[in-house]
Amino acid sequence: MRLVLAAAALLALAACQRAVPPEDAAAARRIEADLRALADDRMQGRETGSAGYERAARYTIARMQAIGLRPAGEDGGYRQRVPLLRAQRLAEGNTLVVERNGATVALRFREQFLPLLDFETEQAQVAAPAVFVAQAVHAPELKQDDFAGLDVRGKVAVLFGGAPARFPPDQRAHYASTDEKLRALAERGAVGAVFVATAGDEETYPWARSAAQWQRPGLSLRGADGGPLERRGSLRVVARVSAEAADILLAGDGRSAAGLYRDTDAGRLRGFVLPGTLSLSSRQRIAALESHNLVARLPGGERGSEHVVFSAHLDHIGTGAAVDGDSLYNGAVDNALGVAVMLEAARALAAGPQPRRSLLFVAVTGEEHGLLGARWFARHPSVAPGTLVANLNLDMPLLLAPTRDAVAVGIEHSSLAPLARQAARDTGLTLSPDPAPQEVMFVRSDQYAFVQAGVPAAYLNAGVIGAGFGDDPLAAQRDYLRQRYHQPSDDADQPIQYADAARLARLNARLAELIAQAPQPPTWNAGDFFGQRYGVAAPIKQAEPSRAP
Repeated sequence: MRLVLAAAALLALAACQRAVPPEDAAAARRIEADLRALADDRMQGRETGSAGYERAARYTIARMQAIGLRPAGEDGGYRQRVPLLRAQRLAEGNTLVVERNGATVALRFREQFLPLLDFETEQAQVAAPAVFVAQAVHAPELKQDDFAGLDVRGKVAVLFGGAPARFPPDQRAHYASTDEKLRALAERGAVGAVFVATAGDEETYPWARSAAQWQRPGLSLRGADGGPLERRGSLRVVARVSAEAADILLAGDGRSAAGLYRDTDAGRLRGFVLPGTLSLSSRQRIAALESHNLVARLPGGERGSEHVVFSAHLDHIGTGAAVDGDSLYNGAVDNALGVAVMLEAARALAAGPQPRRSLLFVAVTGEEHGLLGARWFARHPSVAPGTLVANLNLDMPLLLAPTRDAVAVGIEHSSLAPLARQAARDTGLTLSPDPAPQEVMFVRSDQYAFVQAGVPAAYLNAGVIGAGFGDDPLAAQRDYLRQRYHQPSDDADQPIQYADAARLARLNARLAELIAQAPQPPTWNAGDFFGQRYGVAAPIKQAEPSRAP
């Protein structure tokens, strides 16, 4: 009898915890309708620049209009042009040859190496002496200099990804970025770079998956001269090599690639000259492309010239390799759900009192190709430059099991933290810490483009505390990441918790209200790594509004 009563009590508790307020039930239905529309097969996976993306854009604009948001793009409309370049590898002309001690070894294209896409030239080649540069990290504030005593000018640098394990998570994420490593190498005059994969890298992302997608195009922002907005400087060819082929480049004199990586990750190893030369070549086809961010505005009052910016990426990855006969990658959770939640937050805010500061709602393009739309908007906003005061980003909310909390990523860096905690209290939610700080999600979605433009940002995501007996949100999230992330099975048939999505929309709306009404705009915390690097004194700031070339 006691067991029966206990079970009944647990079921009653779960029922209470799952009760959905009437306003959330209506919001949940709207969010589901938007998700099903954006993740429909007719949208063809919403690849940036595709006809499917254009259909999704028209749908989103219609929803913005229906909500009552004003156009805030270019030419009095909702669109902001984003100029792009599209590059695609060709089957021939890609080589990586190691010449050492009188022997020559040619690595196999696709199976053992892949050149990174080059947006500057359709054909490039380089042959030069090789030098091992560990992880190409120059971080004097952390007493790390992988270039100490090395001259990399005119050489091909061989390196591992990542950054030393002893680094704090934020700094480790920054110095682990490919862009940061290539910038450091170009500054020192390297003419080529070869990233060597480790077994750990390939546990996370198997080489076979990269090889299978060798023909997938890549995108880059296009500058006014028709070339890429960001260039590689002295670097002519950059490539990646599989873990299986790593010893071809690095083994010798009693060392192995695996041993070198262990010592590098532990911070015990610096760079050294490698014997012999490396010859690399790459071939790709390059073409101009255009896509659009979608920008809507809810005008503010006395501080209406300042803007709190919502962002959610509308694009996904289109079509690809068939899985169980399905080659359409719908991107329901990633990120039709994020856009749907943003639209619901916009609807709630538009129905409320006028905020002191204006609110922008930006459905960005090109996130899957490197935060391209967000980077363009953050640096070339369609509103007056210097008026973006905060960013709230929505990307892939993993709302796949009922929860009673939310996770606020990035609030610890700025004065957004107390406002986020207040918003959670007002919404009846617990605010949980990031369950995986080592993943540093703060630098891995569109909010980071705003951070790099000096704008404090937050990324509100799904919670991790189950709403009732047997609910395990973390297990559901892990299952999605293993089985459905960037797969055709990320569709509308998943167990998406739309009531939780409605609550996440309320949380975002309330936080936006608090930011908009605050006496002062958000500020970076004193001594914060990102604030010091990108804040008021940083070189990368919001530029003048500009049109696509």
